Amino acid sequence: MKSALEWLGDKATKVLFVGVIAALAVQPLSQLARPFMVIAIFIPLVIALVRLDWSHLGAYARRPLLIVSLTAWILIVSPILVWLVITPLGLPSGLHAGLVLMAAAPPIVSAGAYALLLRLDAPLVVVAIVSASTLVPLTLPPLALWLLDLQIDIGLVEFMLRLAAYIGGAFLVAALIRRFAAHDWLQANARAIDGIGVLSMLVFALAIMHGVTALFFERPGYIALCIAAAFLANLALQAATFGVFLTLGRARAASLGLSAGFCNMGLVLAVLADKAEPDLVVYFAMGQFPIYMLPALLQPVYRRMTKNA
Repeated sequence: MKSALEWLGDKATKVLFVGVIAALAVQPLSQLARPFMVIAIFIPLVIALVRLDWSHLGAYARRPLLIVSLTAWILIVSPILVWLVITPLGLPSGLHAGLVLMAAAPPIVSAGAYALLLRLDAPLVVVAIVSASTLVPLTLPPLALWLLDLQIDIGLVEFMLRLAAYIGGAFLVAALIRRFAAHDWLQANARAIDGIGVLSMLVFALAIMHGVTALFFERPGYIALCIAAAFLANLALQAATFGVFLTLGRARAASLGLSAGFCNMGLVLAVLADKAEPDLVVYFAMGQFPIYMLPALLQPVYRRMTKNA
């Protein structure tokens, strides 16, 4: 088992690339995976926190100007820029709304795990996850109403409590693991621990792809458009963020680029619930392809960005 997990950890980007495609071919397993979706999101965040040096998290927490600027960029500036770029294009309404809402979302919680796998600045990515996820209830509803004329009712207190329980729970579990597991043991089993995170992400890919295979055959044109738009939007957000924060150094700018491009569409979809039109749901499902495939495709680029950083 340990050898298998270490192999998953070593080949993480390639496994995830293949895994999201394979999820389309094993639809019966998707239904089985759906009940484990929440835990599959939770585990990678715990693993990232277990593997991180928490003193680096504290160092970033003592830089409020950086936190404010990156949070404002992710939650406010990015969706406005996306809206300005795509509005003249006349895209289908579901795709148009999906792109704007994607850009308005905080980073996915597994972005910290991706940053570890890609040798990026994982503590900075975790700071971006926590700060943006904490403030998104305050930014998402007014932006959705202003840019899309879409009413989003978020029970602010309930949402914040759930988010605090989710992120706080991850910190608590990670703290307990770090307390009772020897540091040398964690270091010796780092690849196997990463493998558990990869396995969790594969479970999430299976769950989110439920029913997508049928859509490929029913609406191939729209599906292809959504996939192309998802890749372009992810890459554009990463590139723009890299340029804006380049003064922090290439490694940190690339880390924040990953945070901005790998957006938590599942969180937005959960908030929208039955208000989400079918075409919007389809786009959010297709938006998982770049999240699972770009780490493998861009790994040489990330390596150049972090070299000698």
